[in-house]
Amino acid sequence: MPRTDTSGTTEPPRRVPAVQAMRGAARQLGELLGAAPERVSALQPTPDGWLADVEMVELERVPETMTILATYRVTLDSQGQLLGYERQRRYARGQLDRGR
Repeated sequence: MPRTDTSGTTEPPRRVPAVQAMRGAARQLGELLGAAPERVSALQPTPDGWLADVEMVELERVPETMTILATYRVTLDSQGQLLGYERQRRYARGQLDRGR
């Protein structure tokens, strides 16, 4: 919600701190997908809020190195509310990125 300063002009809401955005991205995506997030692997500010990459377990397997994880790109507004998400990739827990 926009705020009005002492001069009577309206200013946009301040961006939530990075730590709050990270926690919010993981929590909100976990609630939507019904799974516990593993970690937030990337976070960057945007003009309108935040973009975060959240790692989620998609399929538990034995041995654990064969568990399937996915990276989701999460879009948050400046107050840390989830606006959307998209799965970017799936991979086995033991898999290393090549050339990244």
